[in-house]
Amino acid sequence: MNYDVIIIGAGPGGIFAAYELMKEKPDYKVAVFEEGYSLEKRKCPIDGKKIKNCINCKRCSIMCGFGGAGAFSDGKYNITNDFGGTLYEHIGKNEAIELMKYVDDINMEYGGEGTKLYSTAGTKFKKLCLQNKLNLLDASVRHLGTDINYVVLENLYNAMKDHVDFYFDTPVQKLEVLEDGYRVICEKDSYECKKCIVSVGRSGSKWMENVCKDLKIPTKSNRVDLGVRVELPAVIFSHLTDELYESKIVYRTEKFEDNVRTFCMNPNGIVVNENTNGIITVNGHSYEGDEKKTDNTNFALLVSKHFSEPFKDSNGYGESIARLSNMLGGGVIVQRFGDLVRGRRSTVKRVEEGLVRPTLTATPGDLSLVLPKRILDGIIEMIYALDKVAPGTANDDTLLYGVEVKFYNMEVEIDDNLESCYKGLYVIGDGSGVTHSLSHASASGIYVARHIAGQN
Repeated sequence: MNYDVIIIGAGPGGIFAAYELMKEKPDYKVAVFEEGYSLEKRKCPIDGKKIKNCINCKRCSIMCGFGGAGAFSDGKYNITNDFGGTLYEHIGKNEAIELMKYVDDINMEYGGEGTKLYSTAGTKFKKLCLQNKLNLLDASVRHLGTDINYVVLENLYNAMKDHVDFYFDTPVQKLEVLEDGYRVICEKDSYECKKCIVSVGRSGSKWMENVCKDLKIPTKSNRVDLGVRVELPAVIFSHLTDELYESKIVYRTEKFEDNVRTFCMNPNGIVVNENTNGIITVNGHSYEGDEKKTDNTNFALLVSKHFSEPFKDSNGYGESIARLSNMLGGGVIVQRFGDLVRGRRSTVKRVEEGLVRPTLTATPGDLSLVLPKRILDGIIEMIYALDKVAPGTANDDTLLYGVEVKFYNMEVEIDDNLESCYKGLYVIGDGSGVTHSLSHASASGIYVARHIAGQN
């Protein structure tokens, strides 16, 4: 079957590209191919209570499927150029912000109305952080929550399903360049198109790497983020989260001058497992509805590592550390902060006697046997720094889950239209290595769809 445009990947980039093409070019034949399942079929057997370890489903419903890895990741849309990717380097800062605002408008139209838009602009916490050697980054944050985000995605799919052909549970095995377009080869059939948008996200990093090798598309190594997920009583951070919801705070360590940053803050949320290519790491969720809120807040503390010569495999480095954690803990390891600084492993008894009730069943252990000393020293420094703006962060009973790893695709060489060295082949979203967030990925999909629509 022939299409005008084929989109590979139904994450945020692919969804918003398909949506904008449906709106701007209703006569176009558009198809979206997704290796995961449709939204209603995305079910993960790991709930953190009854089943602890990954059972290696054929398709990981947390990492892939309609909505991508962002479908169950708290639905935070950060409208900013300060973090979340470097889309602005290709399309300009003003254009990037306007597209992110447009994405926000669509989310509000399709079920997100009534959710709150937070902002760090003009807040008193900027000064408080700077006084304690911390930098609070500027952003507007729309919090949908995992529950409302699901509703928005469901409504978007219902709006598109009669205008766009969706192929779920249909991984693309190969992408071929034709004289006047592209051929997408799947297990049972192949499809041709005039233009192709690749938006495979983090879970498609290895697939993207193989495509770039096959087609000789230039790439360069990207970074990997390593760290832990912190869980503590929600009241400790409530003065920040009530006003800002998510605070992106950066600390430069005194010992090594490394940057440690907070990431993915989930007030009254839960800690969850995440499966990336068979490796179990940790993440966090929270909900907009009060009935699913907990007494805890969780957030990640991450350190970025970017390798060059002679070693360039940043993701491979992160994978090896995550596998070590899986080997020692049978999955995710949890440790009390007090045990970590005293140089002893946590035990079931010590965790049970602590003041923080864990929201994820993990194996008590010793993170110093997993994370490199430089990274762990930076995380400890950061916790003491945060304790000055949120007293209680450095309490003995604060829980640290490890490891948290954010894998980034290698950065694909694309021009200012997000087009590769092949005309009509676009690479967007986290699969490009350029975007690292829901808002940036979604904006990149809108941008490319408008570019394609404007060519005819």
